[in-house]
Amino acid sequence: MVTLTSFENIAIGDALPPVEIGPVDKETIAAFAKASGDPSPIHLDDEIARSSGLPGIIIHGMFNMAVLGRLITCWAGQNQIRSFSNRFAAMALPGDTISCRGRVAGRRQEAGEHLVDLDLEAVNQNGDILLAGKAVVAVG
Repeated sequence: MVTLTSFENIAIGDALPPVEIGPVDKETIAAFAKASGDPSPIHLDDEIARSSGLPGIIIHGMFNMAVLGRLITCWAGQNQIRSFSNRFAAMALPGDTISCRGRVAGRRQEAGEHLVDLDLEAVNQNGDILLAGKAVVAVG
């Protein structure tokens, strides 16, 4: 695993220190719903979620993205992030543990900055990919 020190010490293929959260309980989901302003019943009410064709309530996709973002900010400062995107691949459910990992995919200089390209993913305890993402981080 690579810790963020200097651009010269970062190599393509280096792994970021992983981040894990969970198991995520219904109280955490409800707290995120309140904090995010997304009180959709598919995140809070099992009966309504099931009537929508879901197995029960689901964890907010943006909660998963926030955990994936923590992977980046634990490695580099928030002010160093130049871009961060992801593709939602699967639903996370109450009781899931979300594990995030990342690898250095590229290194370059652009506009006077040393930039590191990251490939990221979040998986549940079964290894199902919840999110696949990319980020660009400026390194001093």
